[in-house]
Amino acid sequence: MHGCLNDAMGKRQATGRGGDRKTAARRRRRGGLLDRLAAAIRRAMRLLALGGAAVLLLLTAWVGLYRFVDPPGGLYMWQEHRRLGSITRDRVPMQRIAPVMPRSAVAAEDANFCRHWGFDMAAIRAALEAGGQRGASTITQQVVKNVFLWHGRSWPRKALEAVMTPMVELLWPKRRILEVYLNIAEFDTGVFGVQAAARHYFQRDAADLTARQAALLAAVLPAPQARSAARPSDFVARRARQIEDGAATIARDGRADCIGG
Repeated sequence: MHGCLNDAMGKRQATGRGGDRKTAARRRRRGGLLDRLAAAIRRAMRLLALGGAAVLLLLTAWVGLYRFVDPPGGLYMWQEHRRLGSITRDRVPMQRIAPVMPRSAVAAEDANFCRHWGFDMAAIRAALEAGGQRGASTITQQVVKNVFLWHGRSWPRKALEAVMTPMVELLWPKRRILEVYLNIAEFDTGVFGVQAAARHYFQRDAADLTARQAALLAAVLPAPQARSAARPSDFVARRARQIEDGAATIARDGRADCIGG
């Protein structure tokens, strides 16, 4: 009787030891799988970090290059060239643009241009309070969009714009930002840059623009394909008068000091 009990207990103990070994083996396999998964995640994170650093480095080099090299144009300009068959553009340095033109552009598009770091927080708050019915895009943001990115309201573009706008502010002087802006902005369908616009509308060079003509050009900037500086509507004429006054005001109060000239 005792022998039978001992045999049964021995079998149970052996079964128990076998079960323990199987459980331990399962735990080792599970632990190994988790270790491999954690290692794969760490490798993926390292690759993502390296990829992000490489992209950031390339963007920085691209932005830095255009501080000294004139941009050939942007995606939108290329699209318009394909759509229209040809475009008009004639780049000029800031020294060959009448000083009243950059002041008019600042007064029209970004009155705090000399005082912000790429984003005008006061304008953004005002736009939010207005329910998105007014724009808050700065001249620097427009340069980033027109030179480096594409038009549209997609989140990828907005994310890249948010990264590249401070880069441009950091790597370019304000005067350079405005020079590039005036040379890539569209003033009429297929007419890009202030020199081409001055010739197109007034048959004169950008260096010879009057305060009124500069204000008219600045007035068409938000909607160049719907407005005309040569045949201004009542709205454009009124807007140009406001811009002319605004350009004189920012010249007096110091908000145009970063432009120089």
